[in-house]
Amino acid sequence: MISLNQYLFSGDTVLKILHQYSADLKKSAIHAHHPIDLAHSNFLIQIIELLEHNDFLSLQSQRIKEFYKYMTHEYPFLAFTFKGRIKSLIRAEEKFNGYVLEYIYEYYKTNGRFPSEAEIKSNLIFRDLIAYRIVISLPRCHIAVGESGHEQELIYLYEIADTLPEFLEERGFTAELSGFPDKTVSEQLSENNRAYYRDYVAHPRPSGYQSLHITFYDNHARCFTEVQLRTKEMDDLAEIGEANHFGYEKQQEESRSKRDIIPKGQCLYFDEAYERLTMLQGLDLSTVDVNMFKAYNNQLINDGCGLFRGRQILPFEHLSRFQNDLID
Repeated sequence: MISLNQYLFSGDTVLKILHQYSADLKKSAIHAHHPIDLAHSNFLIQIIELLEHNDFLSLQSQRIKEFYKYMTHEYPFLAFTFKGRIKSLIRAEEKFNGYVLEYIYEYYKTNGRFPSEAEIKSNLIFRDLIAYRIVISLPRCHIAVGESGHEQELIYLYEIADTLPEFLEERGFTAELSGFPDKTVSEQLSENNRAYYRDYVAHPRPSGYQSLHITFYDNHARCFTEVQLRTKEMDDLAEIGEANHFGYEKQQEESRSKRDIIPKGQCLYFDEAYERLTMLQGLDLSTVDVNMFKAYNNQLINDGCGLFRGRQILPFEHLSRFQNDLID
């Protein structure tokens, strides 16, 4: 079995690793008649395309930036950031294998048998390789005595989320249905927009993670793009708080529990996805040798190439223009 870990110690660039790993997976898949590895190779080609032929990202970022300009005009009293990123190689690899693992497990639990190759492939759809994040914060100086800053931020967060779909659709994006029941989405969103959002604010994940997620299809670039909207408090919890640590530990625990239910040897595709995922989760980043990447340990990482943390494509920051006065 070919795995990404085999390519992380050569001193090559991320692009060279991607090309080599994808090519070797494809060659092996054709020789072994392995459709999931072939789909895996094609998935890696998507990432290569994003990194090599990224003229469309400039156009996409400019259209996203128009919403940033809109917010600076409509919400001058808010502090907020816009960030965009292409998913890192390691996270993308974890996600692909995690999808395979999860789908086979859920299918087996429901049907008492394993899915066909065609069924597995049909569910390998990734819509967040490119993602943008909007994080807002209402400075304390704008919160009147007796008012809740948290509740005020939520009002603005949902108001901004309500404006986003129509704004971007006028600029060539099409909002995708979330597949989530309307009852799981806050009534603070208009009825017309609830079908598009995955509302982890009204219904946080077990880790405490909160965010609004919406997916768009970019008709110019012909690719999917995810937008996340959060308050600063939610972002801190997700990035440096309990939700971040919980997610990592929980992922390992859930993978082990699935392995207990589906013993090794029963399903080749499950076995390979589990092994690749386990190898990545156990990776000692300080031993990795990838060009433009340096890690002293799994917390202290200087990643200038999108191996672990993703490649930034849109950093914008707006500071509140009124630092001393309460808004009307």
